[in-house]
Amino acid sequence: MQELSLRILEEVKKSVVGKDDVVRKVYMTILAGGHILLEDIPGVGKTTLALAFAGAMDLRFRRLQFTPDVTPSDITGYSVPDLAAGTLKYRPGAAVCNLFLGDEINRASPKTQSALLEVMEEGQITVDGVTRRIPPPFIVIATQNPEGSAGTQPLPESQLDRFMVRLSMGYPSPEDEERILMRSQPGAAPERSAEPVIRREDLLRMQGETAAVYLSREMSRYLVRLANATRESEDLRLGASPRATLALAAMCRAGAYLEGRDYAVPQDAAAVFLDVMTHRVKLSPKARISNKTPFDVLAEILRSVPQPSLHR
Repeated sequence: MQELSLRILEEVKKSVVGKDDVVRKVYMTILAGGHILLEDIPGVGKTTLALAFAGAMDLRFRRLQFTPDVTPSDITGYSVPDLAAGTLKYRPGAAVCNLFLGDEINRASPKTQSALLEVMEEGQITVDGVTRRIPPPFIVIATQNPEGSAGTQPLPESQLDRFMVRLSMGYPSPEDEERILMRSQPGAAPERSAEPVIRREDLLRMQGETAAVYLSREMSRYLVRLANATRESEDLRLGASPRATLALAAMCRAGAYLEGRDYAVPQDAAAVFLDVMTHRVKLSPKARISNKTPFDVLAEILRSVPQPSLHR
């Protein structure tokens, strides 16, 4: 399965230029069964990345552009009268798929944003009192513009907590941007969609194997110490939730699995700690006055909590 993983990453990188670390972490989150929040300016390749992963893993893909007039039924679906049968017929919404891309999620109303909570947490949708399971796997990749952009409103903490990681693609390097430009030249080879490397059943098996990666008692204690440090920090008024600790453990397992190990090590946690935690914590007034960022505070916590020595 490690060889298959490498082939998936290489296939995605054919479409997403120069963002190897982000591609790797998105794939780790998919292996861990989590959801991804991409916070960045428009035009840096977020949609391209989602499409490439859907193609490489042969997943049913749906996309919804969030705007103020998008309603919860656009996500969950709705019922319409079936006059011939005398019953209500369900019309599926955009979230009935394997990989759902929610573009600019923070442009929608809080009511619409909250329509995603049930399907993200439980893999099911309830419409008119009827609950329908979404066939696994189900992955949400949501994009949001940086806070303060025109027409945006912050996601509530309960919504943010459902995302396993928050990532940023950032601008490409000059060299990578030149490669992107050359692809658009007249006569250049047309950009093709990502070719399927695995099927849905293969991904489900890989997710099961990822969940089985061993997490020792020492590693568990280390993750708990990291989470507790966020709750005790004077620079944070809101620390990490237990769901954040579980997300950190899941990402550690995914990192170990991708490296071909059946056990997690402290370096796995260090590699993803900031990605898992930055969107779940809130700065204290003291930290804001000092011009600190969540990244600064969490990076200091990561340095201050000693890593355990593992013995197998």
